[in-house]
Amino acid sequence: MSRLTQTLIPRSQRLSAEDLSDVLDLSVGDRLSKRTGFLIMLTLSGVIAIAGVLTDSTATVIGAMIIAPLGTPILGIAWGIVTGHIRLVVSSILWVLSGVGIVVALGLVFAAFVATPESLSTNSQVIGRTSPSLMDLMAALATGFAGGFAMCRKDLSAVLPGVAIAISLVPPLGVVGVCAGQGQWPEAVGALVLFLSNVFALVIAGSIVFTMAGYARDPGSSPTANRRRAYAIVATLGLIIAVPLAANSIASIAVARWSVDIQNVTADWVGADPEAHIHGAVQWSGLTATVFLTTPDGSTPPIGELREEMAKAIPSYVGVVVDVGQATELTVQ
Repeated sequence: MSRLTQTLIPRSQRLSAEDLSDVLDLSVGDRLSKRTGFLIMLTLSGVIAIAGVLTDSTATVIGAMIIAPLGTPILGIAWGIVTGHIRLVVSSILWVLSGVGIVVALGLVFAAFVATPESLSTNSQVIGRTSPSLMDLMAALATGFAGGFAMCRKDLSAVLPGVAIAISLVPPLGVVGVCAGQGQWPEAVGALVLFLSNVFALVIAGSIVFTMAGYARDPGSSPTANRRRAYAIVATLGLIIAVPLAANSIASIAVARWSVDIQNVTADWVGADPEAHIHGAVQWSGLTATVFLTTPDGSTPPIGELREEMAKAIPSYVGVVVDVGQATELTVQ
């Protein structure tokens, strides 16, 4: 171990490979107890998370995060990659997939308790999990490193509950099921992307920490286990999740800027009328933005002026509609 590695993971605090394998591998030791415990806690955490999401209760969702056991097989994937045990990688993936199926199925059942699909659009627990960005990935990576170090070091085991809270695994899956059950497919896909980004972040960070800790060279590791393979897998996973999150981040920034420009141009257009009022935020449907405008008699200045100014401020592929009430909409571009 290098001096830096010994500083980060002192030998006196380093958990043995046998102990770490016993924690992360559901196929060794008391398998029945491990597996039944995993399924029981996963089901209960799923119910709690979905209930917390539907009641918009942050405290309830945090409680579900604390008891959620999905982090174990996810870090088991990283452990299998680093130690060269393909069987462990495959079995851990299957346990993660079983967890996904259970929680999403619970979400589909609980979707029957949603009054209207529109109510999900105002639920902060749903909104916060349907549009992941690069910042979510950065937070998940930092959390993954914290979890990896907590697993490797005996003196850091107390921080594991905090890691469980920081990494969001079960709540996004609950949102996937609820949104899918209500036909809100874009939101369901967004929540699934958030879950996958958190999974990949845990695998990436866990693989790096376990490799730094020297477990790839432990006697119990496969003779084919090496850093090059672990880093290649980490790099591939990083690209797979970083590209869509980067694209979503860029799109979110662009939409925010366009919203401001659209409101400003529209405000200048009706600026001469002191009783005209733009209310609410710009609403988007795909690449079409709608501005809500109120005037005393429903009349507006010539639309041609707005079209000219809007064309200068907004790309031509972005549609803009002005809603002046009374079921009247003016298409700007």
